[in-house]
This record gives sequence, structure tokens and C-alpha cells, in this order.
Amino acid sequence: MIDIKLIRENSDLVKENIKKKFQDEKLGLVDEVYEYDKTYREYKLEGDKLRAQRNELSNQIGKLMRDGKKDEAEKIKKEVSAINEKLDKLEVSEESLEHEIKTRMMVIPNIIDSSVPIGKDDSENVENEKFGEPKVPDYEIPYHAEIMESFNGWDKESAGRTSGNGFYYLMGDMARLHSAMLSYARDFMIDKGFTYCIPPFMIRSDVVTGVMSFAEMDAMMYKIEGEDLYLIGTSEHSMIGKFKDQLIKEDSLPITMTSYSPCFRKEVGAHGIEERGIYRVHQFEKQEMVVLCKPEDSMKWYEKMWQYTVELFRSLDIPVRTLECCSGDLADLKVKSCDVEAWSPRQKKYFEVGSCSNLGDAQARRLGIRVKGEKENYYLHTLNNTVLASSRAIIALLENNYQEDGSVLIPKALQPYMGGKTILKPIKK
Repeated sequence: MIDIKLIRENSDLVKENIKKKFQDEKLGLVDEVYEYDKTYREYKLEGDKLRAQRNELSNQIGKLMRDGKKDEAEKIKKEVSAINEKLDKLEVSEESLEHEIKTRMMVIPNIIDSSVPIGKDDSENVENEKFGEPKVPDYEIPYHAEIMESFNGWDKESAGRTSGNGFYYLMGDMARLHSAMLSYARDFMIDKGFTYCIPPFMIRSDVVTGVMSFAEMDAMMYKIEGEDLYLIGTSEHSMIGKFKDQLIKEDSLPITMTSYSPCFRKEVGAHGIEERGIYRVHQFEKQEMVVLCKPEDSMKWYEKMWQYTVELFRSLDIPVRTLECCSGDLADLKVKSCDVEAWSPRQKKYFEVGSCSNLGDAQARRLGIRVKGEKENYYLHTLNNTVLASSRAIIALLENNYQEDGSVLIPKALQPYMGGKTILKPIKK
């Protein structure tokens, strides 16, 4: 949610930003908010005047009663009563206007950074940089589900009976590899100075609407029936929500956290759930990084954060690239975002394994997270980034470390988490 001062003072900037995001249907909201806000402030000013008048009259009543002038006091009491009636009506109108303003402000997109490339959708995202040499071996690499099956490592059929499409069982070395990667990612971030956290896996609706747009919420979140609770799609939701309505001391910034959680996603949209494999599923696990910082430091942290993910994947012998998200591909709360993509030697292309985002003060405004500054309080900036999402990281590791005989090499960084194993050999071919 943007600062309403932008609409009061520079509505053209807000409209131009909406056009850059190819959301022209929202242009009218800016003028609506401007008019509602203008009326709201007029009502507020009138209300303040009436309250001042009421206070003055109330003081007169007290004096008249002390002087024994009850008749005069009763007349003034009637004036006060009339003022109270006006105030009651004004307050109802103010509340209604506040609702209308907030409803519209919540869907007006955040102001994107000037460095964001302009484009309609993800097809116009821009490659930034490649890290590591993408290789294609001279032997065939099977689909990742087939590799896992060769280790008796996964069972989709049973999960279909228990839970339906989009779920799976991991077993044996695949389950151990899954846990090893998450444990390594956890320790990797702790070594970077981040505080390790395990958050609640369910959050209330006021937290959900504080951390994401309504469109994202509808497409992603599972609601608990009969409860004001949602299953989290990523631990960022809980971690930012942790600071809801808090006034944070400036000298405690930056707050840097790395959090583990299962993630639950409906995955509603054009892609849908794959019939086979674990690339797009309803449940996976993830290590996340979250930063709360001063506004002037957020872009520095943005650069650091995506670089941490690149460093982690390179330590697992996985080539990656970064892809700058264009304006039309940015979620409404985001100022700037990039994807980290891993190389797929089977497909001979890159695929997304993580996303780094700077949300400016949008989440802080929605959740009421402020900083106690020396001169005045202000909203901090929030950032989040995927350290490692288990399902896609496994795919990248299996493909990039697959050998011609069907075995999979275990990167050196993971070997201590795999009981010293250096290679996984298939149980069946």
C-alpha cells in the first residue's frame, strides 16, 4: 500500500506507475481515492471544530452550574447535545469514507523502482547474469521423477490415494537428501549472521492481507474451514506478521532472519499442477530469508540476498542465472524482484528455484510496523528471498549431478548431512 500523500501531491506519478504495470483498469481508483480523501479531510476538519466547540461549551456548563445558573446551563447542554448528534453522523461518514479509501488503496500497486524493465508479463523478464557453466552431457538425463523412482525414493500413487493430485511421499535416500539440503541451507544462512526461526504455519486473515495482494491470496492460500486461519504459502508471511502493530527501535535494525516451514499452495492459474514430478505441487518445504531494515538500506540488502542464493546453489555444483522481473510480472506490493533460476541439462534451459523481492514499505504500512526514529516515526522496508525450496532444489541437484550409470554424485557441501555418503546408487534401473 502506497503513502496516500502520493495521491494527494503527485497523482500523475501513481497513474504512470499503474500504466507501467499494464493495469489501466485501476487508473480510475486514483481519482476516486483523491476525491474520497478530500471529503474525508473536510469532514475531519469539521469534526475537529465541533469537538473544540463542544469542549468550550462543556467548560461553560461547569462554570454556570457552579454559579447556580441552571437555566442557562440547560440551554447550553442542548447545544452540546445537538453537536453530539452532528458528530455521530460525521463519524459514521468518516468511517465509511475510510473504508472506501482503504479498499481502493489496497489494490493500487506499489511504486516500482526506476531500474525495473517495462514489460507486460514474464515473457519479457530480462536475464541479468549467469553463474557457472551450463553443461549438457553426452548421455540422456531422465525426467527427475524417473531418477527418484530408480532409488525407490518417491511414491506419488499412494499420495494420490491419501491426499490427491499434487502430493507425494519421499522415501529413503530421496527423503534424506531433501532434509540434508534444508539443513545445509539453514546452516548456510546462520553462517551469514541470520537468526534461525521456525514460525507458526497458520496465520490470521489480517496478516495474510498485510503481506500479499488479494489476487495472490486467492490463487495461493488454503483457508481452514470455520476458522480465521490460513495455511502459509511461505514462512515470509508469518515472519513479517511477527512484527504487526509494533514500534521497533531504530538501533535494532536491520533484523535478519532465516526461517524454515512447510509451504501450502493451491497453485491456481495457467500452469496448474503437473501430473508427474514435483516441480509444481501443493506442499513442499522451504528455507527463507527475511530482512527488515531502514528504507535507505533496502536496495543494499536486496543485492546481498539474491547473491546468497546464487552462492548456495553454486556450492552444490548447480549453474544458475538471475532474471530481472519486468513491471507486468511484479506482484502489486513489490518494488523490485528477481528470480534465481537453475540450469536443467535435461531440458537445456533454466527454471525458477527462488525469488528475491524488495517490497519497500508496503507490507509495513499494511501491518502497522513502524520504527521509532530520532525525530519522527517511520515505516521500515521489508525484503524476502528463497534460500532453498526443497522440491525444485532436488530436481536441480539430481539433474546436474546425474551420472551415465544412473548414480548421483553428492556435492561436497551436502556430504556431512548425508552421513558421509559421496554418491547415491540406484536400487533399480
